[in-house]
Amino acid sequence: MWILVVLATTLVPAAAHADPVLDLITPQRDPASLMPTPRTDPFYTPAPGFESTAPGSLLGMRPVHGLFPAARALELLVRSTDSHDRAVPVVTTLLLPDAPWHGPGPRPLVSYNIPISSVGHGCAPSKELQRGVSADVVAIQLLLAKNYAVVVPDHQGPRQAYAAGLMGGHAVLDSIRAAINTPDLGPATPVVLTGYSGGAIATSWAAQLAPAYAPEIRLAGAMIGGNPVDYELLLPRMDGNFASGVLLAAALGLGREYPELLTLLNDNGWRLAKLFRDICISQETVLGVIAPVRVEQLTDVPDPMKLPLVQRILRENRPGAVAPTAPIFLFHGVDEIWIPYAGARQLFDNWCSHGARIRLQPFRGEHFLVGALSIPLTTNWIEQLLTGRLVPPGCTGPGR
Repeated sequence: MWILVVLATTLVPAAAHADPVLDLITPQRDPASLMPTPRTDPFYTPAPGFESTAPGSLLGMRPVHGLFPAARALELLVRSTDSHDRAVPVVTTLLLPDAPWHGPGPRPLVSYNIPISSVGHGCAPSKELQRGVSADVVAIQLLLAKNYAVVVPDHQGPRQAYAAGLMGGHAVLDSIRAAINTPDLGPATPVVLTGYSGGAIATSWAAQLAPAYAPEIRLAGAMIGGNPVDYELLLPRMDGNFASGVLLAAALGLGREYPELLTLLNDNGWRLAKLFRDICISQETVLGVIAPVRVEQLTDVPDPMKLPLVQRILRENRPGAVAPTAPIFLFHGVDEIWIPYAGARQLFDNWCSHGARIRLQPFRGEHFLVGALSIPLTTNWIEQLLTGRLVPPGCTGPGR
């Protein structure tokens, strides 16, 4: 247990918990204690009765200064829907180039879905962009240089539910709804979704949910890369090694949307979840390096992945059962260590079987290399999506 005390003092912000040692000695099994530390800014608290508004309704808006040159930034509070169809507020950042749009039709909007892959509010894109520490600044700047509007949602929702697909998909679509209803855009705005790694979770679900949940959005297509599609494929690759911190954060994120998962934790599981309820991706990586943890150390249930309740939740968060109607460009590294190419192939085959228009593009390289190499290609891919050239009709990919 004392290794947890050491990690608490080195990885966790001092203000995160009033008495972390007491929590370690006698962990109280209260799901509320595993939620991220609440925000103190009143902007993020919607007015009473917001639940009666329609999904995508704008609940608040304020300017944000100094994010990107030659672009205005607005922070939006938006009414969305969680994994259980309950109303929740989500935060999104809208970036609008100062230059007028001279291209054909209305100015396009790109939903750039950052791989948050963290469980604290301080790690959300809206905060990291304001601090200038986001690794995605270069990619967003390239999109703004093409004169596209960009919306960057905090797609994990108010509970920072990392890995919860339905929450992420709803948050993306409702952020787009709010953005196109601002005076600078409009309902005729063509929209492109893009997301890599943790951002691919939200992107794939937004694409799949759009026809039923937000059919009014003019979705030109989606680009989805490095997608951790199937958590059953990830467990043997990420458990008990350098990637274990990210895996455990994903488990905590799902547990926030599905509290029945938390009943499977033993005392050590509750201790770790309490300590790291605000952890960011950089700290998750450190945790995996200095103290890799295996799932079986955090539960007394033998082989929890086989439990019916776990299987149900994994099934509900595995995309592929319904085909998107917009063109999909799916790319993935064939030399992946943590997120196997088999998952991308499985999603491709599932969507194909339901009639999707989809292209699967494998690339040589592992996860981080493929992600980095895709950044300078993104703007060209988006242009081809907007003109209908990137994804041929039907299913296109190896073996097809």
